[in-house]
Amino acid sequence: MRIRSLGVIDDAVVELSPGFTAVTGETGAGKTMVVTSLGLLLGGRADPALVRIGAKSAVVEGRIGVGPRAPAAVRAEEAGAELDDGALLISRTLSAEGRSRAHVGGRSVPVGLLAELADDLVAVHGQTDQQGLLRPARQRQALDRYAGDTVAVPLAKYTAAHRRLRGVAAELDELTTQARERAQEADLLRFGLDEIAEAEPQPGEDTDLAAEAERLGHAEALASAASAAHAALAGNPEDPEGVDATTLVAGAHRALEAVRSHDQELSALAERLGEIGILMADVAGELASYADGLDADPLRLAAVEERRAALNHLTRKYGQDIAAVLAWSEESAARLAELDGDDDRIGELAAERDALRAELGELAQTLTDARTASAKRFADAVTAELAELAMPHARVTVEIRQTEVAEDADGIEVGGRTVAYGPAGADEVELLLAPHPGAPPRPIAKGASGGELSRVMLAVEVVFAGSDPVPTYLFDEVDAGVGGKAAVEVGRRLARLAKSAQVVVVTHLPQVAAFADRQLLVAKTNDGSVTRSGVTVLEGEERVRELSRMLAGQEDSETARAHAEELLETARTGS
Repeated sequence: MRIRSLGVIDDAVVELSPGFTAVTGETGAGKTMVVTSLGLLLGGRADPALVRIGAKSAVVEGRIGVGPRAPAAVRAEEAGAELDDGALLISRTLSAEGRSRAHVGGRSVPVGLLAELADDLVAVHGQTDQQGLLRPARQRQALDRYAGDTVAVPLAKYTAAHRRLRGVAAELDELTTQARERAQEADLLRFGLDEIAEAEPQPGEDTDLAAEAERLGHAEALASAASAAHAALAGNPEDPEGVDATTLVAGAHRALEAVRSHDQELSALAERLGEIGILMADVAGELASYADGLDADPLRLAAVEERRAALNHLTRKYGQDIAAVLAWSEESAARLAELDGDDDRIGELAAERDALRAELGELAQTLTDARTASAKRFADAVTAELAELAMPHARVTVEIRQTEVAEDADGIEVGGRTVAYGPAGADEVELLLAPHPGAPPRPIAKGASGGELSRVMLAVEVVFAGSDPVPTYLFDEVDAGVGGKAAVEVGRRLARLAKSAQVVVVTHLPQVAAFADRQLLVAKTNDGSVTRSGVTVLEGEERVRELSRMLAGQEDSETARAHAEELLETARTGS
């Protein structure tokens, strides 16, 4: 890696060889920047505060060897990247303003792609990861990762069913919480529809009744007017000497008829007078019939007014006229059918919810069985690793338990019990440690000292390395709190892991650094920065001096030098 303007590093090159590389240096010298740089190359969060003061941007470039058929190489080529003699060239630029750019194989790519590649390239483990593993939720995730497909396959089915159950439960809750409002609305609609159905209004009935009421209410005046008009047209039998319009028009018509043959124009007028006479006779006849048929019927008028009152009651509540009332009735009938259908929907959702809970119970039992089987293997593997890390009598167990809830609570049935459940099943997973014979197993956060906890976490990581291998492992001071013989065993175990993968360890322990195939020293210059000359490969006498410093704080102490040489010999011979 080449690192420029990142933290205390001005411009430095870090060459990580195959096998076991230890990165050492004084506190604050910039060792952690090596981890940070690798994290940036692997898609980690870009914090603009990391940019060196006075610089416009920080740049990290890396050359990572990959096989042509490796998943990371295939994914990179899909994104348009090109391999450089079997290696991926990756760069990450971080500006002081917070902007971040990534390039892979000469092609600009989203930062998210770096994180995808990281899964197949490098596993980074630091004290933050250790603290995370103290949480039961992370411990369950760790066990699931170790178990592989035996848990992953049923977990995928469980997760899909759980997601569906959440959706069904949310819809069911929405419908049931609104049940009262929906019932009230349905009752109002039903009442209105019953009122309208009982009245049986007909289209246009209100208009027709209004006209009839007007006529019946003025029957006498209408009859009188019709009789008077009839008398004016056809004469009054009670007044034989009276003159009527029909007689006058008939006389005029006869006068013209007598001479019409002498003048065409006058003949036309005579014809029109004849038509008028006929029309007047027709009108007079209709007036007579109207007057005879018009009956001032108080009972019928009362009936009409009563019917109008019933229709007005509907129009006051449901529409401005009967047409609007009938339209409201049609719309409300459709809405009522919808509301009544909600009850059916509630029943369907409740049945689906119960079926999904039953399915989740079966899947949760499958998960529990798979986790229990994997937990035994996992615990035995970690216990075996602890024996290699100077904890020969320690015993790790994995407790898998469920929390019972009341039968009427939101739970699923697993193993004949109603238990709480979540997106990953019903299991609570916790690592327990008995550090020596006779000690009761306790959660690792409570049952281990600082040094023991570091070794337990390292053992867990090594077990992961065997089940989920990647080409490179980076450990950032996971040996904190370890010393003496235990530190030697940590170094020996890391060296053994390095036989099958590249291992990079940032450490302050000389016992660990001595087992490295290669040791890098990170040192500041007088101005407080790390430059190209500040990251050096230690060999021979230089390595002895650095180990002496790490042992006693004195590079030239004869006792420290002798101890450093002894450590290197122990690491070389494996004794």
